[in-house]
Amino acid sequence: MKYNEYKQLFDDILENPGPASPYDDEMYLNYTKLNRSRTKRWDKHLVLDEKLVAQLKQISKPQHWIIITEPWCGDAAHIVPFLIKIAEQNEMISYDIQLRDSEPFLIESYLTNGTKSIPKLIARDNDGNDLFVWGPRPQEAQNIADEMKALEADFESTKIALQKWYNDDKGRSLCRELSGLVGIEDADERMVISPEAAKFD
Repeated sequence: MKYNEYKQLFDDILENPGPASPYDDEMYLNYTKLNRSRTKRWDKHLVLDEKLVAQLKQISKPQHWIIITEPWCGDAAHIVPFLIKIAEQNEMISYDIQLRDSEPFLIESYLTNGTKSIPKLIARDNDGNDLFVWGPRPQEAQNIADEMKALEADFESTKIALQKWYNDDKGRSLCRELSGLVGIEDADERMVISPEAAKFD
């Protein structure tokens, strides 16, 4: 799935009078509506780090990026627009968006502490070897989630705290973390970046 198809999926879900599960649950439908707005806002206003862009331009071997996500995922609304824009900086990078809860269920091979946390980015070389894995959220955001969990905060409070962090951070942490990864072009250099995480959805 390409990005325009993914964004169309939001509209298809929200315009369907009888959407399939989990969107037959009003809570998930509301998440999706909010995330559509957030995605559109980032598409218009996101700015990539210049150092990261320079590194991306230097990639000389084909890479294929797989982004695992879902329209209901709060983190994904703040992250996927950046991942797409980053991938578009070099024609050597192709990408595919896969839904976590649909076949081929690739997330099963990329669990975070046993959970299907998303979004997840898997970067592969031309032979299908993993170069690096990133996700489901920047480490600073994960720290906030961990702190809220330690305080036994309710979901709404955690959601608000993370939303504020993403708005204030403006993608800087994501760009910084990926800056340390995008130069990897050989499988023997591959790395896994996967913060200790519980899903924020």
